[in-house]
Amino acid sequence: MSFDDVRRDWVRLAEQDPLWAVYVAADKRGGRWDPDQFLATGRSDVADAVSWLAELGVGPRWGRVLDFGCGAGRLTQALAGHADEVVGVDVAPAMLATARSLSPPANCRFVLNETSDLSAFESGGFDLVYSELVLQHLPAPVIETYLREFLRVLAPGGVALLQCTTRPLWTFKGVVWRVVPGPLVRLAQRRLLGYPAPMRMTRFGPARVARVTGDAILATRTVDDRATHWRSTRYVLRAPGRRPEGPPGGA
Repeated sequence: MSFDDVRRDWVRLAEQDPLWAVYVAADKRGGRWDPDQFLATGRSDVADAVSWLAELGVGPRWGRVLDFGCGAGRLTQALAGHADEVVGVDVAPAMLATARSLSPPANCRFVLNETSDLSAFESGGFDLVYSELVLQHLPAPVIETYLREFLRVLAPGGVALLQCTTRPLWTFKGVVWRVVPGPLVRLAQRRLLGYPAPMRMTRFGPARVARVTGDAILATRTVDDRATHWRSTRYVLRAPGRRPEGPPGGA
């Protein structure tokens, strides 16, 4: 599996069923997501995340935010209420077209990034990097690269909130992910389940995150997600250094 393989899959998913591909629910395939309900899931997720960050003393407002793997803007729009500017970045042009069609707030903008790094963005340019349900689909070496890139693009004292899948659960579908070879899972997704393209899942455990990010880890949370049949770990990373004194969320 390469980054280009994953990018091609998500271009196809975005072209055929973007909202379902972003937030998979069995009863929403085939364009059956109501856009308002879809965006409401983002507001709920971001509210929980912002509350956690505020408890850690690194929120609840930021100057410039990067929503990595923004898809159709589910989280981008929700983050807009907590930032001066939110930049959503994605590999799929159709995802970004959908995001722009959902009437995002004026402080949202969307950027196509078709590379396996964030070289399009300057170092130290963001106060918050946010990524949910994205890294889990990428090859492990690419995840490592992006983790380093998150820290690079953060301003001194800025934070990244991200999620990685740790291991499958002991459910029937979780056992399938554990024992069935990846190519067979992807074949079943296409032939039996009728997915427009496969959705790959990558185990990337806490020890590996720690090896890449070192002492940047500020906090973690573990969640057993019965909807995906995977255990996930969420991480808050803090860039070294202190933000200059000024009003919260200032540039």
